[in-house]
Amino acid sequence: MSKIASLGKKVPAFSIPATGDQTLSLKDFKGKNLVIYFYPKDNTPGCTQEGQDFRDNYKQFSKLNTEILGVSKDSIKKHENFKAKFDFPFELLSDEDETICKIFDVIKLKKLYGKEYMGIERSTFLINTEGKLVNEWRKVKVKEHVSEVLDAVKALS
Repeated sequence: MSKIASLGKKVPAFSIPATGDQTLSLKDFKGKNLVIYFYPKDNTPGCTQEGQDFRDNYKQFSKLNTEILGVSKDSIKKHENFKAKFDFPFELLSDEDETICKIFDVIKLKKLYGKEYMGIERSTFLINTEGKLVNEWRKVKVKEHVSEVLDAVKALS
């Protein structure tokens, strides 16, 4: 069982496939703040809106020395299409084996049309320049969420 990230502690190392034909690790973002947002599925209304909100605020995050990563269990091929379709300026990570999902404990029992299944609970995590988890949002509602995250990043500086 891998370690779980907890507030105020260093986030356990990870290395995961990403768009742009690359593998990204936590250490790749050393010296930067990092927003990692988990979402259930590419090209669904809530997930698309959340990605667009991060995209539309990307320059503000960048000015605050902050990178953004989106994570779902979709394949790299699906991610590449999703990223291109909506012109996301940040990378999407493919966590088909739930490696990073387990680190952040985002796989939860969900219900859809009366059926129960295990899936990603929409969640966002803010990691500071030292690699410590400084904020987390769980059971995220998309509306106004990105502005809350941006406010938290501003509070770091």
